[in-house]
Amino acid sequence: MQKFDVLIVGAGMVGLTLALALRKTSNLTIAIADTLPVSELTDEPEVRVSAINVASQTIFEHLDVWSSIITQRAQAYQHMHIWDKAGVGKLDFSVSDLDVFPKNEHLGWIIENKVIRNVLWNKAQADEGISFFTQTKLANIAVGDSEVFASFETPLANNMQAPLIAKLVVGADGANSWLRKQMDMAMISRDYDHHAIVATVKCPQGHKNTAWQVFLPSGPLAFLPVFPESGDTCSIVYSTSPEEAKRLTELSPVDFSKELTAASDGKLGAIELISDRFTYPLTMRLAQDFVKERMVLIGDAAHTIHPLAGQGVNLGLLDAVSLAQTLSDSASSQSKDELNIADQKRLKAFARYRKSEAIEMIAAMETIKQTFSIKQPGFKMLRGIGMSLLDNFKPAKKLLIEQALGLKSELPEFSQKKLN
Repeated sequence: MQKFDVLIVGAGMVGLTLALALRKTSNLTIAIADTLPVSELTDEPEVRVSAINVASQTIFEHLDVWSSIITQRAQAYQHMHIWDKAGVGKLDFSVSDLDVFPKNEHLGWIIENKVIRNVLWNKAQADEGISFFTQTKLANIAVGDSEVFASFETPLANNMQAPLIAKLVVGADGANSWLRKQMDMAMISRDYDHHAIVATVKCPQGHKNTAWQVFLPSGPLAFLPVFPESGDTCSIVYSTSPEEAKRLTELSPVDFSKELTAASDGKLGAIELISDRFTYPLTMRLAQDFVKERMVLIGDAAHTIHPLAGQGVNLGLLDAVSLAQTLSDSASSQSKDELNIADQKRLKAFARYRKSEAIEMIAAMETIKQTFSIKQPGFKMLRGIGMSLLDNFKPAKKLLIEQALGLKSELPEFSQKKLN
């Protein structure tokens, strides 16, 4: 039977970030359980991408993985162009709207999920304080007075894995979290009545290092620049009704490309679909509690939001480093013999902070979604006027950009530029 300080269920971007942040700030021993393998990058860009903001970039810098990420495949963007298909409103954001940046800096990066996960995985594999359990799925979690017991499935007699013991278990295993269900953690959820279509496209007029988003009557369509070698490749995230998503995915590649060109008003040229299309339902989820006994939820296991602003991953990464800071503070204030990293007072404070941040983001996404869902002509005109006024009001634009980039006054140390 093997003993660890922390067991992390889920080796995605959020779970791996937590493990590396804990090792950077403490001597805690980590076990990671996940059977999803890593795979090498291909010559074609991956369909699933993330918009990485400045706060998340800083996290990766402090983990000493950022240089490895951007030397593989990462596309910076310096501008954002947002417009209302049903009206005249538009918004343009640029690094020049933020005086905290030098002129050659970026608003953010669009990076394939596989790139980030592979780099984090390799970094964690090289750390002797992190042990991976990837051959067999977890079968059961039992919480005792002072420890958590985790056992594995045993599909083959010769594939037996001994149970693990940890002082704390963390669920970073995604929106359909096995751990959350295993521990019977209550979840609030609401169907957005939207499905997201993701795919990769060619834009002959080039993406111009710009993230493009148009609000259509049926939902938002984003063109996110990827694959820096070409300068004309974008990943799309098209959020629309389930019926419209079904229709669009059943179109031929040529007809689907024509619809994208029309939807984007030809601003990126005649769009060409160059990948398969994938679709998935969008649901708002929020765990009623992020902490229960010796268990903590982070990332999509704790909350999911609408992807229209691309903030889901950034929210999860902040969960990870916030928890790492909480556990490291607990470890540093106690002796090894008396170590209790599952101190409920500290964990509850972490949960209040991260839940309030998640609720704030959920509310903001809901407000934007509902604002662009109203179809009355009079409201469309007012919406357009409001967007135009905002576009010309620099203090408000600066505040919006700072929020999107994660430049808030209260941030975990790992997401701040200055870290001792």
